[in-house]
Amino acid sequence: MKYLTAKLAIGAVVGAGVALSGVVAEAAPKKGGTLNYVVGSKIPSYDGHKETTFGMIHPIRPFYSTLIRVNPDNPSSPTDFVCDVCEGDVPKGEEGGTKFTFKIRKDVKFHDGTPMTAHDVKATMDKIVFPPEGIPSARKAFFRAVGSITADNDYQLTFKLKFPTGTFIPALALPFNFIYSKKDLDTHGYTWHTKNINGTGAFKFVQHQKGSFVEGVRYDDYHHAGKPYLDGIKAISAPKLAVRVNAIRGDRASIEFRGFPPKHRDDLVKALGDKITVQESDWNCVLQATPNFKRKPYGDARVRQALTYSIDRWGGSKYLSRIAIVKTVGGIVFPNHPFAATEKELLQLAGYGKDMAANRAKAKALLKEAGIGKLKIDFNNRGVDQPYKVVGTWLIDQWRQAGMDAKQRVQPSPPFYATLRKKKDFDVSIDFNCQSVINPIADITKFLTSAGNNYSQGGDEKADALYAQLEKEADAGKQRALIREYEKRVISDNPVSLVTLWWYKINPHRSYVKGWKIAPSHYLNQHLDNIWLEK
Repeated sequence: MKYLTAKLAIGAVVGAGVALSGVVAEAAPKKGGTLNYVVGSKIPSYDGHKETTFGMIHPIRPFYSTLIRVNPDNPSSPTDFVCDVCEGDVPKGEEGGTKFTFKIRKDVKFHDGTPMTAHDVKATMDKIVFPPEGIPSARKAFFRAVGSITADNDYQLTFKLKFPTGTFIPALALPFNFIYSKKDLDTHGYTWHTKNINGTGAFKFVQHQKGSFVEGVRYDDYHHAGKPYLDGIKAISAPKLAVRVNAIRGDRASIEFRGFPPKHRDDLVKALGDKITVQESDWNCVLQATPNFKRKPYGDARVRQALTYSIDRWGGSKYLSRIAIVKTVGGIVFPNHPFAATEKELLQLAGYGKDMAANRAKAKALLKEAGIGKLKIDFNNRGVDQPYKVVGTWLIDQWRQAGMDAKQRVQPSPPFYATLRKKKDFDVSIDFNCQSVINPIADITKFLTSAGNNYSQGGDEKADALYAQLEKEADAGKQRALIREYEKRVISDNPVSLVTLWWYKINPHRSYVKGWKIAPSHYLNQHLDNIWLEK
């Protein structure tokens, strides 16, 4: 999707057999059928509050609801939100934008038959916003402004903010904010949902054959009338790209929600003609390389700067965009957003200059200054072809060209995450900042020392102080200026993590799949209650 000022336009739809959404009317939705779709990653756990991966969202999101969500009929908009388990319109805010009161629907039931109330929503949001010690909450930093959450009665919930902020409503719409039953949390504890599912979503969990598939069936008591259209869903595990492509080519699966590289799009269109439809969009996801501050010598900012000076982002964009789902050179903000750095601004940052001979000479000089001869890098990477293994192999080559001894350790998703989050036994790890709703001021919290998804075991005090100013600033011009200062600290002066390239989303699917619209994130529009099959 292309940016039109601060809003996203409708995604481009290309290829054979195409009808632009909103331009050509679709037939009335049909009931029935099972949607088979492929997922290119294993599931680390079922807990939406803890996880950050599409490997969990794609198979598990359909079993859950959220308080509000991005409008499924307009998922490319960063400002169009609608109620899911609340009723009426999403509140605009009272008391100077510091009080938000939600009326909760009275017709929502958990899949075990228990009615859902405001007390369940409060318990859920408490777990996300104010998690007990030892309980991970990957997006806790998105809710820094929240002071209190109160269930006023069984069907009314009020959030009080410490200060007004435009990040609050978009953060509430994140698809990871699964509504959990208070009864389940009280009875089974805060880790129960890592291995168990009891939601209020459009589909009811049937089974998970590990390494094979996740299956769900229509939930007949779903609170959105007339939906879902499908009888069931089957998320098929297929970590290898070739398997996913061939599954769609052979009609063993209808769609892959994450994205294919350009070559595979072209191959499918050539082979299937009007039986395939392709939707494309810019992608609110960036691949990063995160150094471990607590592994010597990576606590030294000069060493981290040497890593970023060694990376040829501009050359990498031209090469990798032909074979991988990455494309755009950018900083910490989604490219083309008004808050994103311009090319001129990027060129002032460490590692973004286009003279690679000079950059790599600078990298060597920094290492020498830090007393390092030949820097050894134990690089932790995720065993997912696109774009992790492709970009990881490229990074290894970039560092070797700068005279570093870099070795890659590729692991399946569960042990990869264990290394990244728990063991922390890596020098540098592939990392990512993949968000759903485009919400720049919230999205860049990943670089904060206190962020639950900052895996560097470090941070930058000056950047933390800048962010404290930023989240309370109302003027857009001043916000942009503060973001530039913050960006310079966290990826240039004292790198917390290294930004590589932003992603580009290409979704080929069988043309009989109707109702699904692409978004600028592979996390959005995954409740699947709006999909139907024309066959």
